[in-house]
Amino acid sequence: MTPSKCLAVFCLALATLDNAPAQDIRLPQETARYTPSELPGYPLVERNCLICHSAHYVQYQPPSSPREYWDKIVKKMKHPFGAFFPDEDIAPMVDYLVKTYGAERARQDPQGVWPKTGQNP
Repeated sequence: MTPSKCLAVFCLALATLDNAPAQDIRLPQETARYTPSELPGYPLVERNCLICHSAHYVQYQPPSSPREYWDKIVKKMKHPFGAFFPDEDIAPMVDYLVKTYGAERARQDPQGVWPKTGQNP
């Protein structure tokens, strides 16, 4: 096909897009939840993180991840990914994440929420 014919086909395809019916897409209800906590970072994580991704994202991070790892992850979400939350939210969010899903969490798991396997690593 010549370049001019390709352009004509492309333009015709674009012209028909206006006439295409809108699709109604319904996503399933989210089932993943962050582990509730009294830590100040818990409501911040719920408010700031669920806008862009599921709670599964943190549940699939390595359970031995240290504070520095979580700090880099949270800062990466802000820059370069563009998450919109104030810088003062970073420290409490990191504290919640490392104490709930990372290396600083309690060695006991009374709620059965260990990431991935549901077992104590």
